[in-house]
Amino acid sequence: MPQLPRYALFALTILFAAWCTNSLRGDLSLLSIAPLLRSWDIVAAAALLSLLNYVLRILRWRTFLAKLGHSFTLRFSAITYVAGFAYTLSPGKVGEIVRARYYVPRGVPLVGVTAAFFAERLLDIIAMLVLASLLATAITRFTSSLMLAVLIVIVVLTSIAFLPWTAIEARLESSRRVPNWLRKILTGLVATLISTRPLLQPAMLAGGFITGLLAWGLEGAGLGLLTSIYPTVNLPLMSALGIYGIAVLVGGLSFLPGGLGSTEVIMAGLLSSRGYPLSQALALTLVCRLVTLWLAVCLGWIAVFCLRQESAPAVQA
Repeated sequence: MPQLPRYALFALTILFAAWCTNSLRGDLSLLSIAPLLRSWDIVAAAALLSLLNYVLRILRWRTFLAKLGHSFTLRFSAITYVAGFAYTLSPGKVGEIVRARYYVPRGVPLVGVTAAFFAERLLDIIAMLVLASLLATAITRFTSSLMLAVLIVIVVLTSIAFLPWTAIEARLESSRRVPNWLRKILTGLVATLISTRPLLQPAMLAGGFITGLLAWGLEGAGLGLLTSIYPTVNLPLMSALGIYGIAVLVGGLSFLPGGLGSTEVIMAGLLSSRGYPLSQALALTLVCRLVTLWLAVCLGWIAVFCLRQESAPAVQA
């Protein structure tokens, strides 16, 4: 019986996938890979932009850890960061916290890894909001989602900056009214927020935001580059960045694993609204996700395998 919820979720996922496939059967039959094969160089260039995205985020991750007092070699930081991509298909990408398994044995507390992850996700949301705003004025139906994201960011930043988290942590630890299991969860959350504060100081906040904006802007530019496969429609770069930002942001707010389904629907719909036939919009969406999300997942599992082959701990810088 305890296994029933897991099997039920698996069955629902299969049914949902079957329903989506049946609903899109007519449109999928119109897809042609011939234009994509002829434009392999454009697809490769878009994949390269995604790789540059990973490089910028790796550097930011290493900077965050150094700010928390944990300096590692660039190689170790890179391979462990990429290893987290293997678990990016989790709600809110929280599975990427699995990186802690590589850092805790090397003296980095779990709360430090969680704080770096939290700061990274928060700055990524802000960067996506900026990208999404490039198109939000022209497409008002996403205004509520964007305003919700803005509100979340403002509340989180304000609470981290002004609430007395150290005093809150002390009161939680001494409280006897809160059950032990809940107290452990809450104190861990508060400790993470306290550890996040150094990463959200003005200089770190600005640097992390700019890095995130450049990184995700590269993937948005990759979508713009892919649209040149179908030259019958001219999509400006700013529109491509806005479409990518809205699709990824709404996909993230849906809290579906990796934004699967929601991101694709939004991206294809927005491309279609800009003049692309639905078959071309679907093809561009699928290729974009291939060179962004699925490329990251594949590299993540390669990194996980490489780390398993290494028996000696990485040397701290």
